Amino acid sequence: MGLSKTIWTNPTEYLRVQQPENPVLFFAPTVVQAAARRFIDGFPGMVTYAVKSNPTEEVIDNLAAAGVRGYDCASAFEIDLIRRLAPDAAIHYNNPVRARHEIAHAVARGVKSYSVDSKSELAKLIELVPAEGTEISVRFKLPVAGAAYNFGAKFGATEDVAVELLKTVAEAGFIPSLTFHPGTQCTDPHAWESYIREAAEIARKAGVTIARLNVGGGFPNHRLHGVAPQLEETFALIDRVATEAFGADRPLLVCEPGRALCGDAFTLAARVKALRDDTHVFLNDGVYGSLNELPLIGVIDRMDVLAPNGDRRVGEAHPRIVFGPTCDSVDRLPGDIALPADVAEGDFVIVHGMGAYSVVTNSRFNGFGELGLATVLSLRV
Repeated sequence: MGLSKTIWTNPTEYLRVQQPENPVLFFAPTVVQAAARRFIDGFPGMVTYAVKSNPTEEVIDNLAAAGVRGYDCASAFEIDLIRRLAPDAAIHYNNPVRARHEIAHAVARGVKSYSVDSKSELAKLIELVPAEGTEISVRFKLPVAGAAYNFGAKFGATEDVAVELLKTVAEAGFIPSLTFHPGTQCTDPHAWESYIREAAEIARKAGVTIARLNVGGGFPNHRLHGVAPQLEETFALIDRVATEAFGADRPLLVCEPGRALCGDAFTLAARVKALRDDTHVFLNDGVYGSLNELPLIGVIDRMDVLAPNGDRRVGEAHPRIVFGPTCDSVDRLPGDIALPADVAEGDFVIVHGMGAYSVVTNSRFNGFGELGLATVLSLRV
């Protein structure tokens, strides 16, 4: 996959002229920069980008240009990527489990912020990371609903363990902080409230004044027509509850959005390979490709269908079973997908809001998965 050097007006123009046989992701730099400014202007603290959601260089370059100065990295690869593209940026190494060689790599690259959720991993950090000027954030979890899936199933300490860890961090001479992740695609602003109040309780029980509270990712992008992200409401709630919960000891706030920054800056065009007996639609992209995430958190219903000449299909919506291109029955989009009744072989199915976890999870299973990338001024079709 390589970025097209031509800047197109919109996806329709590209598709009409190029007639691509492989799926294409369209990137609008103006959209990712606008998303960054929305966070920088609205969130009451430091904005960092979760690199894992879309680590393409064009995304990082545009976020840096828009003013993002911090990046949440989960691997040595991501650390090196940010040191190359944004060398002066702050790096938060917030994958709570690391091999010793990965910790050494981070130290050598000047990383000064880590997260932890277990005694064994904290012992590694204390052994290998210089304490002076280095932050360790204890990650905790709660059984809070409202997200597409639960990050606490893999990461996060319980309250009792978090209290003990926070005490140890402070006693070892590190900068003590707390962090949490409310879960992906949180459309309810109140998902953050319980976590913030629990953070204050953990700090109180530990007897530690924390320097920063990282309220995680979870901020949504626009996936469903009827569910618009309530970012400003979420920012206001986080600001208010942090003051209520911590009072005079209110810590500095940090967030680490991924999909909320990059998600709406990309639109996917997948082509209809076949319409089998007017029942099953086969696309040239699927769950082994850039649509990998849909079975996990649900279908994006912000779709359009274009004929090869660029005209929009306007037939009455009709539920279809939609398969990807591989010779594997798992390669199916969840549920039935409402597509125009006049959809035909060779048409382009346009899926909006596809910037997060699409490029990075795309495989080459069965030899499929070649993905084009084109820059456009607008994502409107």
